[in-house]
Amino acid sequence: MAGTKTKSAPAASGAIRLKTAVPGPKSLALMARRKAAVARGPFHATPVFVKSAHGALLTDVDGNVLIDLAAGIGVVNTGHTAEAVVAAVRAQAGELIHASFNTTPYESYVTLAERLNAAAPGTHAKKTFLANSGAEAVENAVKIARAHTGRAGILCFEHAFHGRTYMAMTLTGKAKPYKYGFAPLCSDVYRAPYPYAPGGLDAQAAFKKFLDVAAVQTMPSQLAAVIIEPVVGEGGFLPADKAFLALLRQWCTANGVVLIADEIQCGFGRTGTLFASEQLGLVPDLLTTAKGLGGGMPVSAVVGRAEMMDAPVEGGIGGTFGGNPVAVAAALAVLDLFADPKFLKRVKELGASMRRSLEGFKKASAKVGDVRGLGPMLAFELVKAGGEPDADAAKALAKYACEHGVVVLTAGSYGNCLRLLPPLVITDAELAEALGVLEAGLKELR
Repeated sequence: MAGTKTKSAPAASGAIRLKTAVPGPKSLALMARRKAAVARGPFHATPVFVKSAHGALLTDVDGNVLIDLAAGIGVVNTGHTAEAVVAAVRAQAGELIHASFNTTPYESYVTLAERLNAAAPGTHAKKTFLANSGAEAVENAVKIARAHTGRAGILCFEHAFHGRTYMAMTLTGKAKPYKYGFAPLCSDVYRAPYPYAPGGLDAQAAFKKFLDVAAVQTMPSQLAAVIIEPVVGEGGFLPADKAFLALLRQWCTANGVVLIADEIQCGFGRTGTLFASEQLGLVPDLLTTAKGLGGGMPVSAVVGRAEMMDAPVEGGIGGTFGGNPVAVAAALAVLDLFADPKFLKRVKELGASMRRSLEGFKKASAKVGDVRGLGPMLAFELVKAGGEPDADAAKALAKYACEHGVVVLTAGSYGNCLRLLPPLVITDAELAEALGVLEAGLKELR
């Protein structure tokens, strides 16, 4: 069993400033209230109740300051309470909070669609549909693909996470907790091995297995779409094999199958480019994005080929809150921040620095297995002596980190990865301090 030797003592140095043990008494009291009043289902990666946040720092209800390596599960890429985003939200809230685009449209929705059309990979004509969440974007991408092709089948991949609504949940690879107790799931869904070369599946081997599913378990003429995360998120930060993606793109085009890139977690600068597809040479037919798009506000989008996006009949896609004016204002401010070349330059430097540190962890500790990801979207495995996944060690290290002032998430199909998703505005000093805590925690594992 993995574990830690001691619980943290309060500390006050660097960015981390702990006034109490973590969790503190106010967080513990709030957790008791939460258990009495809130449904059991929502999980908590930490037992800490946050009061405020700025940049890459969180302040909890007990006054403890922690470094955030989770970014609200990859949402606040531009930083907590980014000044430009806050200003845009305040200005918009004083002018128009809600109208519903389906009732009385407004210009900002159109402007955001225009900017996403220009930003998404490919030079073809594009159109955009706005929704509220990543799962909702996935659901609508599937609807659009089925409307365009007149087919039903959807092919996805192992280790995937596409959301918690019924089609998105069906497409998700991990059964527990995401599907547990919720059957029956959606029909006409097929799954192939994920093309991760260091994991043993190079492009040709992965493509052969893909064809076994696409041409044996179903038929190309029955498939509406293939959906893939260019970099797997919840499943453990696996970047897709670039050569496989080229073969997949050719196959989808030849067979009239819509290729959907799910960039909900890996998009919006998370990998060092606005979209991960740019680095992997992929031009999808449809692209789903959310999380980092809104800088903390709930907004998502499906961006895709104009003729495909227009396949549903008028009124066939929509929603009361999709493209809410305040969320759209936040997204436009986020796009403005990414328009500065210095921002993504810094992100690439951040990714290189993080990878050097994690590779150092691997050299120093036999507990660290695979180090993987793209840019500053990185994860490392915790393994047992024989190389088997060690989920207990991952949980113990995440707990140690929290108790010592660092918020970090576990991930992976076997629960044995720590994923690093810091706000992309984290300073070098903050990053070094947070990684120092993880390094110390590794030494405490047994």
